[in-house]
Formats: sequence, structure tokens, C-alpha cells
Amino acid sequence: MARTDPRNSTQYWWDRHLTGLSLLRADFTTHEYPPHTHDALVVAATEQGGSIVKSRGEVTEARVSTLFVFNPLEPHAGWMGWSERWRYRSLYLTREALDRVARELGIEAVPYFTRNMFDDPDLISGFLAMHRAIEQGRDVFRERELLVGTFSRLFQRHGSGGGRIEPAPRDRMLLNRVIERMRADYASDLRLEELAASVGLTTFQLIGLFKRTTGLTPHAYLTQIRLGMACRRLRHSQAIAEVATDVGFYDQSALTRHFKRCYGITPLQFARAAA
Repeated sequence: MARTDPRNSTQYWWDRHLTGLSLLRADFTTHEYPPHTHDALVVAATEQGGSIVKSRGEVTEARVSTLFVFNPLEPHAGWMGWSERWRYRSLYLTREALDRVARELGIEAVPYFTRNMFDDPDLISGFLAMHRAIEQGRDVFRERELLVGTFSRLFQRHGSGGGRIEPAPRDRMLLNRVIERMRADYASDLRLEELAASVGLTTFQLIGLFKRTTGLTPHAYLTQIRLGMACRRLRHSQAIAEVATDVGFYDQSALTRHFKRCYGITPLQFARAAA
């Protein structure tokens, strides 16, 4: 669902998989936000140019090196100022969505932010990657993994209160159970939160468990399983587009991108060599 502002290039849309999560991609050449609030937690990162932002009685600059975070119902305003263009992405999480993220992180309450601006390049990069992935809407599993990982870093590094995010337990048996599920249902629409719940973990704990024991995220591990199954099918001259959907990829281009990144050749080249 999207709508466009004719005065500037803006796109709004809502995540189909998490109620209360909405996103904005804006490209302004002239715009001014009067003092206003949102019922949601707001996180925003500038991709080009910048603006002037006023909050808590302070005037600061939004640049590509800064991440802005506003608590629900926290007043703020913004205007173009020195910049001739302002391209940014923002994300809005209502209370319902925040509570869902808190459960996935294993905390009882979402932290409060005592500052609005953070200079954190790693976090900004992660937020933009998550935002673009949700915009593309091609891989729900990866979207959820990026969302949980990004917000865990935001809460741990810059949040005040909210409880400690517990690491994943050191339990190989849990890992093996999840991998068995992945191998059995690799072609289905697997969800990160469902895999975690099946072994009694939060999604944050499951990501940590995989990183520590396999060196990969759950999404990367699942991708490897799907690529392995794709190789088996390609050896039998099955059509590439058919292989892609049969093993769980969004489409042929998604299979080709992951295949080449992993093996250095395209599925077509592999199929021809196998033939």
C-alpha cells in the first residue's frame, strides 16, 4: 500500500508481516515539518543531503552520518535548511509492533531513548539494509532477521532501561533441531520467529545461537540448504525458473544472485557444466 506526495517524491508503505510497522522513503527538494508527534517509535537515516531537526529544545543537523530516533509522542520538527536535497528512509513502530519486537528480543519493555541523534555507522548501515529489504519484499525470513538484529543493536547501544537482552543458550541440540526443520521444509515459507518458538528461543537468541555455532545467520544457513538442493535439481536439467521456486527462492533472479555469490558461476553455467 503506497501513496505519493505530488510536491516531492515520497513513498509510504506498510509491512504485510508485522502489524504496526510502516516505512517511508522520501526525496525532498523543498519541505518543512512543523512541530508534530507520532504514536510510534520513529527511526530515520539520511541517504543524501540533510536537513535541520529540532527536538527537546535543541537544533541539530540530519546528515548521512547520523541516525535519528524519536520516542512515541515525542515532539519534533524539521526543515531543509542548508541542503538542496534530502533523501532519507524512516521506519515507524506502533506500540503493538514494539511489543512484538520486545518479545522477539526476550525483553519485557522497550527502552526509552534519552537522546535523539546517534553517530553509529554500523547501526545506520544495518538500518538502511533492513529498510531496503522490507521495501523489496522478496524474502520475509531475511527481513525479520535484519529487523531483530538491527533493533537489538539499537536498544543495547543507545536505549535506557527495557531489560537485558539475553544471549542464546549454548545448546547444540537446539541447533540441530532447527537445522532438521530447515532441511525438511526448506521450500516452504519458513518464518524466523516460528523456528525460534519451535525450540523455545526468542528470534534474537536463535540468531545468536547460529552465529556462534555455525558462523552464519539463520538466513544464510537456510540459503545454503536451498542452494544445495538447487544444484541437485539443476544436474537433472530442470528449468532454472522452476528450480528457483521449488527450492524456496522468490524467483529466478534471486536464485541467480545467491548462486553466483556463493559459487562464482550462474545456475545456467552450472547446469551446462553438469550436462
